[in-house]
Amino acid sequence: MDTNVSEDVITQKTRELCEAIVQQSQFHDIRRQVDSFMGDAVAQQQYESLSEKGRQLHQKQQQGLELAAAEISAFDQEREVFFSNPVAKGFVDAQEAIHNIQEGINKFVGKTFELGRVPAPEELECDGDCGHDCDCHH
Repeated sequence: MDTNVSEDVITQKTRELCEAIVQQSQFHDIRRQVDSFMGDAVAQQQYESLSEKGRQLHQKQQQGLELAAAEISAFDQEREVFFSNPVAKGFVDAQEAIHNIQEGINKFVGKTFELGRVPAPEELECDGDCGHDCDCHH
């Protein structure tokens, strides 16, 4: 098998996949939400602050330290303010949508490598956490 020919085909098909993604109406909504966020300094500051506080609380938990009720309350209040900002919420929704698209593509490609063939739709439904009684054969 000529590796260059194979890579050219894969590159072309990847480009076609990307074109299909861009043509989806959902993609335009995602881009609009991301662009709105990138143009909103207040939403970006809220995001950074909330992320940093979340990291600090998580790190504290990982170290086995107890979280004070005031810390949790302050985080929850900041989180509530953040999600009441439609631009900020739209950005988080867009991130989730992007993640879901990427995860779906990765799952499909990964399953192809695992099986050595294109997976059937039912083989993609199971994420490996369905237990021993399912028919996904993992």
